[in-house]
Amino acid sequence: MFSEILEKIDWDETTRRIASKTNNDVIRALRKERLEPDDFMALISPAAEPHLEEMARLSMKYTQERFGKTISMYIPLYLSNACTNFCVYCGFNHNNNIKRTTLTDEQIETECKAIRALGPFENLLIVTGEHPAVAGVDYLENALKIARPYFNNLSIEVMPLKAEDYYRLTKSGLNGVVCFQETYHKARYNVYHPKGMKSIFEWRLNGFDRMGQAGVHKIGMGVLIGLEDWRTDVTMMAYHLRYLQKHYWKTRYSVNFPRMRPSESGFQPNVTMSDKELAQLTFAFRIFDHDVDISYSTRENPTFRAHMMKLGVTSMSAGSKTEPGGYASTPEALEQFHVSDERSPKAVTEEIKQLGYEAVWKDWDKIFD
Repeated sequence: MFSEILEKIDWDETTRRIASKTNNDVIRALRKERLEPDDFMALISPAAEPHLEEMARLSMKYTQERFGKTISMYIPLYLSNACTNFCVYCGFNHNNNIKRTTLTDEQIETECKAIRALGPFENLLIVTGEHPAVAGVDYLENALKIARPYFNNLSIEVMPLKAEDYYRLTKSGLNGVVCFQETYHKARYNVYHPKGMKSIFEWRLNGFDRMGQAGVHKIGMGVLIGLEDWRTDVTMMAYHLRYLQKHYWKTRYSVNFPRMRPSESGFQPNVTMSDKELAQLTFAFRIFDHDVDISYSTRENPTFRAHMMKLGVTSMSAGSKTEPGGYASTPEALEQFHVSDERSPKAVTEEIKQLGYEAVWKDWDKIFD
């Protein structure tokens, strides 16, 4: 399990190593074909800032070699905002006095039809709060079966599950799982996740191993930018990615590093990341791993998303609603976070086309299941 590996990687020492990287370390990393986490540290360090143009060129080169001039399109479907966790930064926090909504079978199907009317989406990300009694495995299995006739590729972003539950869901049409560790800083983790199942650091961290053991086709990873030092957090994710690739080599992987947005909780980020720093991180991750899918959600603004389409990003959401039933059923429900890119899927795909790229709606087919 990765928790055993992480115990051997000191947070403070990693932070110091990143800060100590030199110009020569950056040059050395840029000349290598196969990078290790230590090289990644150099590329995200302040020392790499003078090399951003070269990093952008390399990132674009590796992205086009592996993915061509394509952007894979996906859309989230929020089914429930019921949650037993007390995450201090989240609008779904159990303490928040909000209307809790969990979609019925009929509402789920209505949402699927509404999404299909928005655009030819085939990649659906099903999202719920973490509430086993309300949105447990039975509920998720049923939702997958309802959505399956409408979409070829189904992923979930829900509470961490047992390996046997992930396996069970793959038999009901599940292709991918997205899970955010939020932060890899174990000593600080419970400051942000004080109660609920999410407060158990190792259970969440080792969930990725359980996904791999269950044979999940694609695993999405992420850290939330705004909690702890972003450079150290994404380095831990780089270690984690390499570990997973070694142990579950048949699985595809994606990474995401969303910057915190305002939520109902009123939590203010501890760390801010500029557009320039997010670009640097994106370039660094593409140079570090040529095959990983790098995803940007509608949290990011339209101008920045357009700029990064050519420089490393390979998948994007469009037309997203972050409240349960937001496409047709209950549009008055509370958003989990504010969307920055509110354009329609058609407007986003038109821009992709104008940039000389192709929007790909389908990258998996039921025939492979």
